[in-house]
Amino acid sequence: MKELNHRFDFCVVGGGMSGLCAAVAAARQGIRTALVHDRPVLGGNASSEIRMWICGATGKDQRETGLVEEVNLENNYRNPSSNFSIWDSVLYQLAIEEKNLTLFLNCSVNSLEMSGNRIVSVRGWQGTAETWHTIEAKLFADCSGDSILAPLSGADFRIGREAAEEFGESLAHEVADNKTMGMSCLIQARETDSPKTFIAPRWAKKILSDDDLAHRGHGFTGLSNFWWMELGGDVDSIHDTETLRDELVALAFGVWDHIKNHGDHGADNWELEWVGFLPGKRESRRYLGDHILSEKEILSRGEFEDVVAYGGWPIDDHHPGGFYYSGPPNRNIHVPEIYGIPYRSLYSRNIDNLFFAGRNISTTHIGISSTRVMATCSLMGHAVGIAAALAVKNSCNPRGVYQSHIQELQQLLLEDDCYLPRVKREIAPLSAKARLRASSGDAEALRNGIDRPVGDAANSWCGKCGDCIEYDFGKRQTVRSARLVFDSDLNRKGQGACSHHWEKNILSNFPLNQPPRLPPTTLVKSFRLEARQADGTWKEFYREDNNYQRLVRVDFEVETDAVRLIPESTWGSEECRLFAFEVKEF
Repeated sequence: MKELNHRFDFCVVGGGMSGLCAAVAAARQGIRTALVHDRPVLGGNASSEIRMWICGATGKDQRETGLVEEVNLENNYRNPSSNFSIWDSVLYQLAIEEKNLTLFLNCSVNSLEMSGNRIVSVRGWQGTAETWHTIEAKLFADCSGDSILAPLSGADFRIGREAAEEFGESLAHEVADNKTMGMSCLIQARETDSPKTFIAPRWAKKILSDDDLAHRGHGFTGLSNFWWMELGGDVDSIHDTETLRDELVALAFGVWDHIKNHGDHGADNWELEWVGFLPGKRESRRYLGDHILSEKEILSRGEFEDVVAYGGWPIDDHHPGGFYYSGPPNRNIHVPEIYGIPYRSLYSRNIDNLFFAGRNISTTHIGISSTRVMATCSLMGHAVGIAAALAVKNSCNPRGVYQSHIQELQQLLLEDDCYLPRVKREIAPLSAKARLRASSGDAEALRNGIDRPVGDAANSWCGKCGDCIEYDFGKRQTVRSARLVFDSDLNRKGQGACSHHWEKNILSNFPLNQPPRLPPTTLVKSFRLEARQADGTWKEFYREDNNYQRLVRVDFEVETDAVRLIPESTWGSEECRLFAFEVKEF
């Protein structure tokens, strides 16, 4: 066997959406980062191995931005037919293109070394290469879902449901127990132009009557992945996974057999495309941080001074009995508005150099029923990555970032286009003091520090292709960068059969003649930047003809007394909308 030793600033264990965002965010801040993942593809529950679409906040203008929007927009551009292999490649690309990020795939961490209350190194087995990797780092983040570093390090954690009285949660179980939400093996189907037969394997679960699927809608519309095929909440959600997988796969084939062969469920022309053999989990170990997020905070906006992310998915609490529970499989409690997630819920209270992000953060069982969805987890991962970079640069631990650098963390997240409720982005001094004008409309909202609509406030400039927006500095000086935030339509809908749903990163199933996935029509596609010359004429110094992203940063160096932006075309909209346009001296 081969033994390799590595040294990094930051090591992320787990390459689901939270871990991927944490690693990429840290690497982009310039620190040497390792991402260790026990699967061949990134994305966790969002990957081709499990195939759950990315869910998040459900209200108007509440779509998550930052890295999760970046990959969604890349997917819209590169993956018109919602091919899962292409989606996998989008996530893979995000990791491998970062020069400060080293990726360890098919590498399972199973031991670590401690020094007091600090993790010194983790050790993982890469079976494909028959290699042991020992990774030493200053800081670690556990984004593994099951929180593998908790039992290895002695980090405090919980599993199961709290008693209602502990946190005063009206939705909590009366008595504490170890039960969790279960796991699912999902299915996907493809519509064809003719009837298709299905012969179930001998070991498929027999479901002969619709009465056996009470409260579990299974008329086939092409929009469901049958998430309610769920087991494991009343046993050990970690150590019983392999046994549960066998039962879940038999259940998946049995449900499809019922849909195809036992009654009319609208699926005559549909054929089974894919069955997941890797369960997607909802809940297992949850770390304990300096703060435990609970029901009351989720239902009352979660106003924290150290807010670094937000949630807005309902309290979606699944019954631990899963498929075998005769009543409704879940309860869905509306969250009145988005709520803040505090930084103190993202690091360990007793292991000095350990972060975490994803479904394992410091929250109650009721709390995780809302925070566990992947868009929310991506935001938390993004925050952890930036926090790790600050901790390295300031030679402090995660708690030290809270004590001394929380405002800087928030501003860096806002700069990365992560929205934080009730926190404004600071405007670059050069843009703040310059004269700002547009050939049409009011451009002042472009430097108000809020890069999306909030309530009745549009927080944007709206004009036509060919209009210009100008910063006049009053004197000549060197300008080195620009930051632009275009409109990616935070309320965008799906296409075709999915048109009455929020756009997902991937299809649940594959309807016949489904329209292709495209960049949002509202995005500016082509634009140019010009600088005013000493003789008063304007000269183009930057042009983009194929933009499909919301956040665009441009580095350059020009000496001028004025800079202007001219949007030239969109992906279909007659209007051009921007939420931010700034120029900077650095």
